[in-house]
Amino acid sequence: MKKIRLPPLGSLKAFDAVAQQASFKRAAEEIGVTATAISHQIRVLEEALGTAVFERSAREVKLTAAGQILRQATRQAFAGLQAAVEEIHHAGLPPALTLTTTSNFLTHWLVPRLAELKQAAPAMDLRLHTGIELVDLTRNTVDVAIRYSESADESLKSTLLYHDTFILVASPALALKTPADLTGVTLFHVENRHIPRPSPDWENWRAHFGPKDLNIDNGLRFTDETHAIQAAIAGQGVAIVSSLLARDFIEKGILTVPFPHHLPGANYYLVTTKEKSAREDIGILRHWLLDKMSAFPPAGV
Repeated sequence: MKKIRLPPLGSLKAFDAVAQQASFKRAAEEIGVTATAISHQIRVLEEALGTAVFERSAREVKLTAAGQILRQATRQAFAGLQAAVEEIHHAGLPPALTLTTTSNFLTHWLVPRLAELKQAAPAMDLRLHTGIELVDLTRNTVDVAIRYSESADESLKSTLLYHDTFILVASPALALKTPADLTGVTLFHVENRHIPRPSPDWENWRAHFGPKDLNIDNGLRFTDETHAIQAAIAGQGVAIVSSLLARDFIEKGILTVPFPHHLPGANYYLVTTKEKSAREDIGILRHWLLDKMSAFPPAGV
């Protein structure tokens, strides 16, 4: 049996658009041609098929029985073509880079610099994730992590980004001059700090820097360092916080460091699997982070 030739692709595309829009005019607008061109393509199609595919009237355009059969086929065919083209397009794009970190680091350090990162790596498709739980990087749901720990994870590719310290910060409005002034202000406590050890808390601060009569049971307690920083900015008290996370506020004069003391902190590491460590986008991110963090002094302010 002789194989029947398919009608021209252009006529099938025009038919599919008219069937979807139920209008020659709207179909022409969708494709970007004139209504006359659409009419011509439909004539070509009907001549090729030897039958009408539309019933035309002044009010509406309806599919004939043959048109209904053809519409089922064109809907599937063009949907499949669209999916294939999109798959080919996405396959040519760089892979997405999913980064997980703490909400404090994301809020106070990374988010203010995202425009700089985008300028340095415009093709990078960065996805950001935060959470309390440590993400298993070997499960491939996340590509890289910025983690805060006292030592590197030897099972992963770890890059030391920054050695942190903890400093006392306050609003300039409090005008703190000497450690003795701390007895007259509200102390902000950040609870549930597991890293570093010993904890950079008020007990540790008093033992190292005084004053000896500082009532460390006084004050307000927060479970999130971000809230303690915001309360300090509002002039409601003083907090012991990460020098890295407070740096932008200090440089803008929103917070001050009234005393030249600091408590030891842990380290910020960029972490990924050894298999992914050679990815170009991860390498770009690694070098950008190292460059940006190298501008920060390793201890104190």
